[in-house]
Amino acid sequence: MTLPWIVGGDFNVIWDEEEKFGGLPVHINEVDDFRHCVNTCNLFDLGFKGSIYTWWNGRAEEDCIFKRFDRCLANMDFQKLWPGLEVEHLPKIGSYHSPLPITLNPEVALVKKLFRFLNFWIKNDSFQAVDRQNWQADFHANPFILFNYKLKKLKKALSIWSKANYGDIFQKLSSLEEMVKFMRLSLC
Repeated sequence: MTLPWIVGGDFNVIWDEEEKFGGLPVHINEVDDFRHCVNTCNLFDLGFKGSIYTWWNGRAEEDCIFKRFDRCLANMDFQKLWPGLEVEHLPKIGSYHSPLPITLNPEVALVKKLFRFLNFWIKNDSFQAVDRQNWQADFHANPFILFNYKLKKLKKALSIWSKANYGDIFQKLSSLEEMVKFMRLSLC
């Protein structure tokens, strides 16, 4: 299909094991049909703000299961028309599912995420190699220009390195905070 389109809601299936906490391990057979359908339709996940998990089984402690069943998908034509689209996973209140409001502001350009240096990175064995390799410049210039260039180069390299080694830490933190909140509520 060449028209812009979006589809969202409860798909009752996860994309991969990262989208599940608790319960039995995920088997690839569970997600293959969903992945095939999404890929065949040339759809892409629109991403989200908030906790990764959009569904909770309502149980506590070792019986507690969180999954990402709810999502919004769109084709590239849709994403090109509205690049400022944002999906948010709101807290689950009065339901086992998270509401997914979509904010559409066609005048908003994509905002770059702020770079944050995380102190625990230096404990990783490969950190110094990434640091050394990217704190070099292949030209001579004013010291301030050179310093700015090196910082930008290192920031980009560390962002890629962190994502590969640790995933999206801030999203994982948001998900864990929501799980703690639900655990507290279920114990009351």
